[in-house]
Amino acid sequence: MSGADKNALIWSRWRGSREGGVWLIASAISLSLVLVLGMILLLAVRGMGYFWPSEIIAFEYREYREDPWMPVQGEVVGREDVIAAQLISAGYELESDQGTVERWLIKVGNRDVGPSDFLWVLRQHTRALKVPEDVAVIERLEWGNFYGTISELHRGDERIGRAQDGSEALMDALRESIERAEALRIQVREIEKHDIGTINAALNALRLEERGLNLRGEWSPEHAARLERARQVQQQAFEQLSGQIAELREQLMRDSISVVDAEGARHEIELEQIVRVLVPNRMGVFSKLAAYLERIWEFLSDEPREANTEGGIFPALFGTVIMVLLMTIFVTPGGVIAAIYLREYAHQGMLTRIVRIAINNLAGVPSIVYGIFGLGFFVYFVGGEIDEVFYSENLPAPTFGSPGLVWASLTLALLSLPVVVVATEEGLARVPKSMAEGSYALGATQFEMLRTVLMPIISPAIMTGLILAIARAAGEVAPLMLVGAVKLAPSLPVDFTFPFVHLDRQFMHLGFHIYDVGFQSPNVEAAQPLVYATAFLLVLIIIVLNLLAIQIRNNLREQYRSLES
Repeated sequence: MSGADKNALIWSRWRGSREGGVWLIASAISLSLVLVLGMILLLAVRGMGYFWPSEIIAFEYREYREDPWMPVQGEVVGREDVIAAQLISAGYELESDQGTVERWLIKVGNRDVGPSDFLWVLRQHTRALKVPEDVAVIERLEWGNFYGTISELHRGDERIGRAQDGSEALMDALRESIERAEALRIQVREIEKHDIGTINAALNALRLEERGLNLRGEWSPEHAARLERARQVQQQAFEQLSGQIAELREQLMRDSISVVDAEGARHEIELEQIVRVLVPNRMGVFSKLAAYLERIWEFLSDEPREANTEGGIFPALFGTVIMVLLMTIFVTPGGVIAAIYLREYAHQGMLTRIVRIAINNLAGVPSIVYGIFGLGFFVYFVGGEIDEVFYSENLPAPTFGSPGLVWASLTLALLSLPVVVVATEEGLARVPKSMAEGSYALGATQFEMLRTVLMPIISPAIMTGLILAIARAAGEVAPLMLVGAVKLAPSLPVDFTFPFVHLDRQFMHLGFHIYDVGFQSPNVEAAQPLVYATAFLLVLIIIVLNLLAIQIRNNLREQYRSLES
């Protein structure tokens, strides 16, 4: 027998055995795991590396020989090799025999004084490259980072620090002033959100009460006098708080720093606009690690700014988690009850089979179709009826008749309902009929048998359905764009204003945030690292929710294993 015949015989035997199928399945699973881990690693490196304080470089650059040399300083955020022929065709002066040319993407910042805060430069068109020790990265609430050398620190007309006195002394005084400014900003934010927010809610309640009295025909001079007195009380409180905010802002505006940019121009930056100041070229590993952790915490706990390309993502993180929890609360009883009815109560005929086929087909319907259904049925029909009955005094402004958290959760619950129904039915099918018959023999009713025997046994199957539902619903974006998710929500769905949980409010979502920052941002280079970081966080949330559900399922499976046997 020739070698080719032997190989063909071995291949035919291996292909026909079970071992071949096992190896193919194991290979496919291993490849899938490698791809998933590679994706997570890519997101982690590209996203989390953004928060590490990078080295600041300074050099002179010109694109063409006749151009003057231009001073540049900033962070190198990207490197790539470009084919020289492409650059020559674009007008760059390069040697024709060059294969590739190294190009740098420099984050130069200073968006308020320059044409762009990012600059592509050819490495071979630079000169006098150095790493200056005193260049600071000034992170601001608006206009992004500012790169320059801090020369003086002012409080009003008084100069309380300057570079000639020593950089360490200047930085210590600056840190104290920034902490003071941050404390003042927090006071202003607390007054605006909590105290003034409470006053606005009270004034809105008085307005709705007046409108309701007019609609019911119960308006009287006594009601008018009482409501006017209540408005005056709220107005006086508002004026007092406005005075406090004005005093705090006046204190904030007194502090400023003088900064010299790469071209030698001097700029004044108010400490009110400064988040933090770093001098990366003088920082050690531990100080950079502290700044790295501080930036990550800001990313997780702060609100977005600068068209969502800077700051944090806490509103989107909070909105994603609370929406998934609400979706789980809505989908669990509906899916379990539907599965129990189809399996235990419904007549197993043609109609039941058609219903099962319809449920299986619903799992393949595009998610945007669910979004359109949710907008038409939940928002316009159900929400509009709720407004007519309970919030008529607020019309024509809608309350529940507009996209909100509750409608988004219900839409995603409907989207993931087939998964829960199918998983629960499969769990019911695995329960031996003898267990139900034994319960009936002991005198239990069908409901008692379901509650005490079947439900504990099928609870792992229910958790499996929830795991799949959470994995799908947490990453959906298309339906949320129609039923509740927005680019920037003015307030969270949960706050300290009665009734504390506002299901009618719109919310931010991590998936929609990724779409908005990645594809709608005018500043692509600034948005790219935040897209990676947000996507990495979304994947982590899905993994954590799934692991939690798997742990609960495994505990339930171990607890009721004796009943199944």
